[in-house]
Amino acid sequence: MKTIAFFETKPYDKASFDKINEQYGFKINYFNVRLTRETAVFAHGADAVCVFVNSGIDAETVKELENTGVKLIALRCAGFNNIDLKALYGKIRVARVPAYSPHAIAEHAVALLLCMTRYIHKAYNRVREGNFLLNGFTGRNLNGKTAGIVGTGKIGKITAAILRGFGMELLVYDKFPDTAWAGQLGAVYTGFEQLCAGSDVISLHSPLTAETRHMINEKTLALMKNDAVIINTGRGALIDAKALLKALKHKKIGGAGLDVYEEEENYFFEDRSGEALEDDILARLLTFPNVLITGHQAFLTEEALDAIAGTTLENVKRFFESFEKGQPVELENEVRWEAETSR
Repeated sequence: MKTIAFFETKPYDKASFDKINEQYGFKINYFNVRLTRETAVFAHGADAVCVFVNSGIDAETVKELENTGVKLIALRCAGFNNIDLKALYGKIRVARVPAYSPHAIAEHAVALLLCMTRYIHKAYNRVREGNFLLNGFTGRNLNGKTAGIVGTGKIGKITAAILRGFGMELLVYDKFPDTAWAGQLGAVYTGFEQLCAGSDVISLHSPLTAETRHMINEKTLALMKNDAVIINTGRGALIDAKALLKALKHKKIGGAGLDVYEEEENYFFEDRSGEALEDDILARLLTFPNVLITGHQAFLTEEALDAIAGTTLENVKRFFESFEKGQPVELENEVRWEAETSR
């Protein structure tokens, strides 16, 4: 029986993985802590480790994992920007979940947009206090407006289709355009700066790379309409948080709906309600009436959790089936340093 050391455990993780693991029979040791060089000791005796987005696997952590005998890192997420692939090369293999429920992310992005444009969150709080005034709740129709979709992978395409259903015009940007899809939907591929300038809503669905880090910055924010709304359900560092704060303070944009934040690892997925926020930018963003932040919950649906658990455990199964037979290990969902650097 293979053992998996499971880090960053939350109740919903354990529930979904225990259910799906009935089909696989792995021994899973659950830990609440993130995987770091200090906590890698918890993986002692494990064949694989399973981590989420806030575990930082650097060269020192890789050394510690090697010493414990770990052969596989099973990411239960799509992104891998928190992992030093070069340090892992030739030592420990890495598999991810490239697509678990793109509908979950896309629907949450649209939920953020609707909540902001129609002040649903504010209305909820006001009515609970017995105040039924509508003052300050005048919203905008999405119909006839222009949505800019940054990144046209599965999530971006689904988001675009939903917004098209509202009657929005679509500007889209991707390094690798799918012109056939765009033609069918009536979307128009354009340059990133042109998208920023021409969109009423900008929804981010790009992976985080050196090229996309801080793609929303002081320069691109200056191109946007004063009432433009930014939605980010991708990765926090796609947005330069300091530049966003400055633009909001000076009313250069209309607002932001964020499910991710650049420095979220110190706060998201934890209860910090009894503490003062030490992150001044996050604390300031939370004071703006035109900013809505959720704690990286876009993925959190029953369907997505089951898909994440199923793909993750299947990755582990296939790896060790080949490994124990002495066969070359070919993983469909593997992340490899040499493959990423050759792009």
